[in-house]
Amino acid sequence: MNHVRVLYHLVRADFLDRVRRYSFLLTLGFAAYLAYAAGTGKIVLRLDDYQGVLNSAWCGSMMTLVSTLFLGLVGFYIVKNAILRDEQTRVGRILAATPMTPSFYTVAKTVSNFVVLSSMLGVLAVSALILQLGRAQHYPIQPLTLLAPFVWVGLPAMAFTAAVAVLFETLPWLRSGVGNVIYFFVWTAALGLGIDRHVDDVSGFTVIGRNMQAVLTAIDPSYTNGLSITISDQEGPAKTFLWSGVDWTPQIVMHRLIWAAAALGISLLAAIFFHRFDPAREVSWRKSMAPPKNDNGESVLPPAAMPPVSVHLSPMTRAPGKTRFLHLVASELRLMLKGHRWWWYAVAGGLLVGQLASPDLGTRQGFWLVSWLWPVLIWSQMGARETRFATRSLVFSSESSLHRQLPAVWTAGVAVAALTGGGMGLRLLASGDLKAFVAWAAGVLFVPSLALALGVWSGTSKPFEAIYTVLWYLGPANHTPGMDFMGMTMASSDARLFLLAAAVLLVTAYAGRRAKLGYA
Repeated sequence: MNHVRVLYHLVRADFLDRVRRYSFLLTLGFAAYLAYAAGTGKIVLRLDDYQGVLNSAWCGSMMTLVSTLFLGLVGFYIVKNAILRDEQTRVGRILAATPMTPSFYTVAKTVSNFVVLSSMLGVLAVSALILQLGRAQHYPIQPLTLLAPFVWVGLPAMAFTAAVAVLFETLPWLRSGVGNVIYFFVWTAALGLGIDRHVDDVSGFTVIGRNMQAVLTAIDPSYTNGLSITISDQEGPAKTFLWSGVDWTPQIVMHRLIWAAAALGISLLAAIFFHRFDPAREVSWRKSMAPPKNDNGESVLPPAAMPPVSVHLSPMTRAPGKTRFLHLVASELRLMLKGHRWWWYAVAGGLLVGQLASPDLGTRQGFWLVSWLWPVLIWSQMGARETRFATRSLVFSSESSLHRQLPAVWTAGVAVAALTGGGMGLRLLASGDLKAFVAWAAGVLFVPSLALALGVWSGTSKPFEAIYTVLWYLGPANHTPGMDFMGMTMASSDARLFLLAAAVLLVTAYAGRRAKLGYA
């Protein structure tokens, strides 16, 4: 009973800490936007030319699928900071001094993540009721039918996502930005595999979708089993059919509870890799704490251990009119690229050569598409590096940091975009396709602007890594209208939109940095 009480207080304290942050309000706002988009028809669950009538079964199931699909992706990035925050605030060292076991801690963090995601799920559950009330079609409200998908599909999916976030935080090679990018592709592949193989996937898309398909096939034999959730401003399907919901048999419920059991297993697995806030068990920490060595392999004492040396400091002189901006840009670019191995440059160079040498436009675009995902961890540093490495007081106290250092960071980010995608830009110029080149240039300016604005305001690299990866996948990779910032097809791109967005993001970044510097 004592363990239950301790678990309750740990989860409660963690949840109260999160709800007092602005980020939690943003997450609730995101959930409210999903509800609004589904209610106004921007997000549509369609079966070819059909959609269901807005009864309790359809409203509850549609909102559940929207919840599991979007929160299963975005929610991961929202809650993947529970252990990191305990490290940064030094609370973890206090917890490590208690008798609490690693498995108890990882389970507690999983439950805390689950509560946060469930609160967002609750917003969408309420919105499902509002949707049916607001667009009533003479079908009575059936609370149990409306809430059943949220209970048997939504809650296990949120628990699984919560546990995976904890596991990624405990694995050294996945807790960084690389893990954020990997999760997106693992999530996409797992979702596609579950739908293609007709197995019960964590999002519940298969178990709910199969039932809808079976009912519609009995009504219209010409139906081709199409099922998708689309994001569009166009009107939804004109045809409707009556669907009474999934019959939640004990077998289906047990299949769904397997995902909840898997969440518990993953949280216990995370305990194996959890370092219990012991710096000695962190490889990177050990490397940073190891004394430097000379050319002979002998340890060299750090400067603090050496005898003091009398030095003479010359006063700084200011040369009027010499800003040395290009030198500052070069320094920022070196900082961005610092730490990358030779193979990273080899891959970037191969992608650049592929853009230049490929005779086929589709192949060139493929190389270009990958080349602008490859530097995602470089762009994600922009605006957040000072907070990450605790150099804010040093950088922000320098002369004209707002008007020199911030533009230098942005210019270095633009240079990375122009260099990695330069092969495509040169080919477009050589072919005389000015419209496509303008779209390319808009992307060159938009990506670092997005990275800088998110980094300045959030102080971390995670928002950009999450948002950009999703935007890259939906826009350039799948040619979604209004999201194709690379201009892969003229039908799905709008260079003016992204040029304007780049300008707005730059102003936003400037305002954020100005506020942090304490200007009125």
